[in-house]
Amino acid sequence: MRLFLLAFQFLTIVPINLPLRCEKEDLGRSTLYFPLVGLIIGAVLLSVDRFLSIWIVRPLCDAISITILTLITGALHLDGLADVCDGLAARGGSERFLAVMKDSQIGAVGAVGLVLAVLLKWQALMAVPLEIKWQALLLFPAIARFCQVLTMTGAHRARENGLGVLFVDGSGRIRLFTVFVIISATAYYLLHLKGIIALSAACMLTAAGRIFFQRKLGGITGDTIGCISELNEIIVLIVMSASIG
Repeated sequence: MRLFLLAFQFLTIVPINLPLRCEKEDLGRSTLYFPLVGLIIGAVLLSVDRFLSIWIVRPLCDAISITILTLITGALHLDGLADVCDGLAARGGSERFLAVMKDSQIGAVGAVGLVLAVLLKWQALMAVPLEIKWQALLLFPAIARFCQVLTMTGAHRARENGLGVLFVDGSGRIRLFTVFVIISATAYYLLHLKGIIALSAACMLTAAGRIFFQRKLGGITGDTIGCISELNEIIVLIVMSASIG
């Protein structure tokens, strides 16, 4: 329960008024519960969608769902996406890239990246067929958070300190295999072949992103994990909207 609460506290801004002991590797161990937290976030989105869809048109309802997702997570991963976009736009090597990502100010390219990401996510959610929308709302946050675990496990660190380092150091292959089995079963139960295809697409994007950042930066950071997570939410929704499976 303690590790679940740590995962929930990290991935959301929902306050937990409980004293939680956190040892050095506990953040990494808490990744076992990342997909579960994703499912809970998805359940919140589903509840909101079920209520609002009675009263308002779908485009506005889906826009509110994306807004609530952003609010629940504190825009944590969107911030990482913006930082990575600014880093990619900066001229120079890995040290320049890392320095730009560490800057708290968002540049023009980061702002454009944010707008495009939110717009793509909204449009992809709107394109999901109504008959599978409830499954999609549950599943896409869970797959993205599983892929955070996939990004971290066994990865090199681009920095010697920072929050991302604690997760990388504490994560392990046994936990990764466990959450993979859980998310695969969940994806198949909810959406059958389409769920597996969506999970596979996210895994491939994650592998490509991890390889890119390890070559570009020598490892991953919290920002790169957040960036990959945001891209995975988009790609999963796109696959779910496609006429496959």
